[in-house]
Amino acid sequence: MAQKATIYKAEVNLANMDKDIYLDQNLTIAQHPSETLQRMMLRIVAWALHANERLTFTKGLCDEDEPELWKKSYSDEIELWIDLGTPDEKRLKKASVRAKQAVLFCYGNNSAKEWWKQHATKASKFDNLTVNFVSDDTMEALASLASRSMQLQFSISDGDIWLSCGEQSMQLGLECWQEAKH
Repeated sequence: MAQKATIYKAEVNLANMDKDIYLDQNLTIAQHPSETLQRMMLRIVAWALHANERLTFTKGLCDEDEPELWKKSYSDEIELWIDLGTPDEKRLKKASVRAKQAVLFCYGNNSAKEWWKQHATKASKFDNLTVNFVSDDTMEALASLASRSMQLQFSISDGDIWLSCGEQSMQLGLECWQEAKH
């Protein structure tokens, strides 16, 4: 019998002073049976960094035609495509062609850095692609905050990203490997 997704609920309070976005949002996140806590928490971080009322979690791992998150226009055009991991060039192209803006969050110190060596030149062809790297230490810290019911506070100012959950607080270190050119 196939395992079912584990459901997590997060009350998110977001104060993004850099973009002048202030939100209180309740998120329901389905963790795929093959997905780690680190990856699931990174999806929440990706949502917070690009928060918008139309930014939604997709089927993700269950559907290779969809990213992890996307924002669609009212006419169903993909405005923002957010993926996680180390996709092949075909996937990068798909994201960049189908969406106005594509964002990738790479993780896994060794695998991501090796992947970037092989794909940096190819990725640079896509003007609307931003590539961020998240260290193993940050991923571990994110997993330590995970619980089935979470209250998360994000504070973003001058590029610094702080995440608090209860008594725990951490600064999220993202390394930008490529910034979209527009």
